[in-house]
Amino acid sequence: MGLTGLYRMLPHRRTWLRFSHALMIPLLVWFIFVTPEDVTPFGPTAFQIHSILALVFVTISLLWVADYLRRGLAGRPGPKLGPKARRFHRVVHLTIIWGLFGVALTGFLLGLTASRVLKAGGFLPIAPPLGLPEANDWVGTFHIYEFYLLGVIVIAHAAFHIWRHVKLRDNALRIMAPKFLHRFL
Repeated sequence: MGLTGLYRMLPHRRTWLRFSHALMIPLLVWFIFVTPEDVTPFGPTAFQIHSILALVFVTISLLWVADYLRRGLAGRPGPKLGPKARRFHRVVHLTIIWGLFGVALTGFLLGLTASRVLKAGGFLPIAPPLGLPEANDWVGTFHIYEFYLLGVIVIAHAAFHIWRHVKLRDNALRIMAPKFLHRFL
């Protein structure tokens, strides 16, 4: 079986994006409100679960970037959007994709600048540690601010699509929502 056969076995692009959106929303909310320091008092198992969730988040993020690089943006602005809203649609989606890549990259840099091997999910080494504590502090701070800024951008993205759905009545939310939710939208 070649790559073509493997490609045909994978779910349709829209199905994959719906599924990944459904996973990313609760993960994003989790990481906005729960930090490693919050789960550490609950023991190593809680930290392990938090780390596995982070690995899932980063994996989906990198798959989105790879999908974008291979096939471009999946969604089009829609005929009811004006020129400014069309530009915003493209900019906000590209910002999220590259922002997620940036979060993954700074996570890698955290592992690279650490003084010991950090393992994503407790089993996957992130990077060979170089033992650079000052750089690690700087990258850690940048990683945190980058993630929360990305959270604000995602909220703007969600608000934009809710506005489209309600004000323009273009069914923007039905595009990414699972079919069982369509009767509520």
